[in-house]
Amino acid sequence: MDVITSIIYIVLFIIMMVFVFSVGMIRKYMPKKEILLVILVAFLIGSIGGAFFIEPIYQEMPSVVTTVEKNMPNNEETLYLDLSSSYDLAELENNLSHTDGFKSYDEESISITLWSFTDTEKAYFEEIVGNIDDHYKNYTVNSSGTITIELDNNYSAKNALKSFSDWYKLVYGDSLTYAQVHSKLVIDASHLDEFEKNLLARGIVATKMEGPIHDSLNNTNATMVSDTNLVLATGILGIVVAVFGIYFDSFVVYYRRLRKFMKNKRR
Repeated sequence: MDVITSIIYIVLFIIMMVFVFSVGMIRKYMPKKEILLVILVAFLIGSIGGAFFIEPIYQEMPSVVTTVEKNMPNNEETLYLDLSSSYDLAELENNLSHTDGFKSYDEESISITLWSFTDTEKAYFEEIVGNIDDHYKNYTVNSSGTITIELDNNYSAKNALKSFSDWYKLVYGDSLTYAQVHSKLVIDASHLDEFEKNLLARGIVATKMEGPIHDSLNNTNATMVSDTNLVLATGILGIVVAVFGIYFDSFVVYYRRLRKFMKNKRR
């Protein structure tokens, strides 16, 4: 929703509240029992105004927050990518590094899936994997047969997989050609849309995102009330406005008395 439309909706809602206030003001010319009717009408008008004019604006709040964070200077977003080792990772990195807003790209770890390990096999892999390549910074072995290896800085997943495959062929007589590569991409937040479109065109979607945009979006979504509660709140606002209109004359009298009292007290 654009800014002009939002302003028009807010103005229309204010006009509806002015109408509710006017209805409250003419209450003194109605029978006393009609006060419930005035309250009911105020609630309905407030609810309708909320549903048609306030709710559409309220639903745009996450988008507004995202836009604000994207335009804040020095904001960075971190995208975590899970990629196949069969993908041309060198070409991907080259493409990303030449995109405006690029900060860094690192292949952090690889996951190699073999077979479900017995306790003996699991213990064997836990002992031997660290000796295969000095660039394996850390690793975990899962009983389901998945070995996840963290890589030293600037060590490529391709080389890490080759080292493991060479060892595996030597021991088991078979080659490994596939692993899942876990990468981290850091970008300027203002260029997030460009990178997401670039990745999506390649069939890649970030598995996780961290940064001010993601945090603000989550916080906004967590604090937003449901559409039903929002409509009820605007209905209650209509009742408050109507009540203010009904007792407006009394409020004015009390205000004048209070002002006079404060003025005399200062003397």
